[in-house]
Amino acid sequence: MSTTSNPYRRYRFPAEIINQAVWLYHCFSLSLRDVELVLAARGVAVSYETIREWSLRFGLTYAKMLKQRRPQPGDKWFLDEVFVRIRGKLHYLWRAVDQHGNVLDVLVQSRRTMKAAKRFFRKLLKDLRYVPRVIVTDKLGSYGAAKREILPGVEHRQSRYLNNRCEVSHQPTRRRERHMRRFKSARHAQQFLSTHSLIHNHFQLRRHRLSAYEYRAAREHAFHLARYDRCCPRVIA
Repeated sequence: MSTTSNPYRRYRFPAEIINQAVWLYHCFSLSLRDVELVLAARGVAVSYETIREWSLRFGLTYAKMLKQRRPQPGDKWFLDEVFVRIRGKLHYLWRAVDQHGNVLDVLVQSRRTMKAAKRFFRKLLKDLRYVPRVIVTDKLGSYGAAKREILPGVEHRQSRYLNNRCEVSHQPTRRRERHMRRFKSARHAQQFLSTHSLIHNHFQLRRHRLSAYEYRAAREHAFHLARYDRCCPRVIA
C-alpha cells in the first residue's frame, strides 16, 4: 500500500491506539477525559483533545466501514423522530431501524414536515439501495404523505405501540446527549450521531435473547468484522 493511501500517516501514535480510543468513546458512555484516563492506565499518555481529533478524523470512516461489512438489513423498517434541543432551538432526530434492531440511518433536521420526511426517505433509499417490504411509523401525518409519493407500493403500518423498537433505539443517544451537555450545533449532532449510532449499535447483541455460548460467538464475530476493517483494535496490554 502506498503512503498516500495510509490514513495514519504522520500520526505519532500507532493505528491500534487510535482505533482503541475511538472505539472506547463511541461504544461506551465515556467522556473524552474518561477515555484519556483509560488509556493512561494502559501506559498511553494522550490528551483528551487529541482523542477528540481522532474521533472527528476517523470515527465516521470506521462507521461507514462497519456499515459496508454488515449483512443486508431486514425488509421491515421502523421509523421514528425525537426532539433534540440545540442552542435553545428545537430540532428533530429522525431514526430508522430494521426488525432486528440494526440502526439503518439517522438524520438531524429542523422540522418534521412532509418535506423533512421525504428527505429522510431519500437518504435511506440512497444509502441502502433496496426497498423495504413494510414500514412502521407513529401517526405523524408527514410519514404517510411522504410514503405515498416516494414508496407508493410499500405497506405502511401506523401505530404508537408498534413502533416501540425504534423508540427504544433512541435511548443510547439520550444518554450521550446528557453526558455531553447537549449538542453544539445541528452539524455537530449529525456528525457525532452518524458515527456513534453505527459503532455503538454494532456491539449491541441483544444478550437477553442469547445463550452464553451464542453471545460469545456473536461478540467474537462483531470484533472480527471490526478488526477486519481496522475499526476496532486488539486489546492493549
